[in-house]
Amino acid sequence: MGSTDYERATAYLFDRINYERAPSVTYGARQFKLERMHELLERVGNPQTGMPIVHVAGTKGKGSTSAMIAGVLTAAGYRTGLFTSPHLESLEERIAVDGRACSADELVALIERLRPEVDAMDQVAARYADECGPTYFELTTVMALLSFAACGVQAAVLEVGLGGRLDSTNVCDPLVSVITSISFDHTRQLGNTLAAIAYEKAGIVKPSVPLVSGVTEDEPRRVIEQICHERDSRLIQLGRDFHYQYHPPHGVDNHPRPGRMDFSFPAAPSRSYQDVLLGLLGPHQAANAAVALATLAQLQDREWSIAEAHLRSGLAHVHSPARIEVVGRRPTIVVDAAHNVASVAALVETLETSFATQPRILIFATTQDKDVRGMMSILLPKFDVVLLTRYGNNPRGVPTEELREIARDLRADHCQTFADPASAWDAVRMLATPEHLLCVTGSFFIAAEIRAQMAMRPLAWPQHLMRPA
Repeated sequence: MGSTDYERATAYLFDRINYERAPSVTYGARQFKLERMHELLERVGNPQTGMPIVHVAGTKGKGSTSAMIAGVLTAAGYRTGLFTSPHLESLEERIAVDGRACSADELVALIERLRPEVDAMDQVAARYADECGPTYFELTTVMALLSFAACGVQAAVLEVGLGGRLDSTNVCDPLVSVITSISFDHTRQLGNTLAAIAYEKAGIVKPSVPLVSGVTEDEPRRVIEQICHERDSRLIQLGRDFHYQYHPPHGVDNHPRPGRMDFSFPAAPSRSYQDVLLGLLGPHQAANAAVALATLAQLQDREWSIAEAHLRSGLAHVHSPARIEVVGRRPTIVVDAAHNVASVAALVETLETSFATQPRILIFATTQDKDVRGMMSILLPKFDVVLLTRYGNNPRGVPTEELREIARDLRADHCQTFADPASAWDAVRMLATPEHLLCVTGSFFIAAEIRAQMAMRPLAWPQHLMRPA
């Protein structure tokens, strides 16, 4: 396959309607219609039929929880597909089997497989003012299902993209459904109350399919309970049916250590575990791991062969890019895709509990329609120097002028603005010493752009400034 084939195929895909990049998409508008997904799946032979699926929604934690579940299933010997979004560096990351992303050749073949069916649907949609052809996310979802079917996966973990009720993944017939958490995000599309957001997330609840919930706040919890009751779905809830206790690492330095957790499942004491090592950093990952363990218990109830050793191995070795990911040492460089108030608070808590006290630099850029002021009010006081910028790989980035005004309102006089991530990275190369902690956060998009800058222009110092870690 030549690079031209790849570029042509991916250009066809990127040309579709894409709510990840659209400045303001209204949930429930013509872009969100499950009828299109059903038709497209029918056209390609319904690859999802009979596929054992775990379906994961949630405001935060769904990506990490999905990775944990998939990691355990792979450790248990099941050929496991994992569909996640968005990607950091390449589209292939979204479609993985046993931890390996699909190849560029496979990606092109998947797009070409869909192209004639999509073109035919586009022609029909063009006749109606209120219709459109399949969207970018719909196509990537179908591509994942086709890939998993071709690979003969024994389990597939599907992460919801946005919401749940109208998300393109919500055409599956799962063995178990999951809602990791409910907090404020995508309020334009999902509603501005926790109850409204919970209603959309709980749209993944299926009749007689168990739901594992990590939601603890009363308002969204009541909504989930009601929907599960109406659909005769057995509800397994954090704080009622399963519990966890997080044990932070003892001592912190430039090499943060993972935490551990105890997990209890009173209805099945043999599925309670002590001192479980967590491969992902932070107290919030213990909550995600508890949800993952409760979900896997539902599969164990169906005679899936998942031993304690598999659970421990999967949780200890899971990797989830841009989830408080340490990508550099001396200085410590942490990349995190936190993009709402709840996830930013979790990031700050982890920095406080899992890393040494050291001078800190922040690179921050985020997306329109987010609670930008809320995120900045939490982040800015925790850093000695703040570099505000705007990523260039998505038109939804917040202008630096707007970030500067918010910083002024917050009386944060240690903030500087930069036109683009490359300029911010130039500043880091001048400011940072081996003793610093650099944190990059606010969006998957700023995470991706800074990682690209790091690859092209890594930090380096004269030898006399370095000393052994």
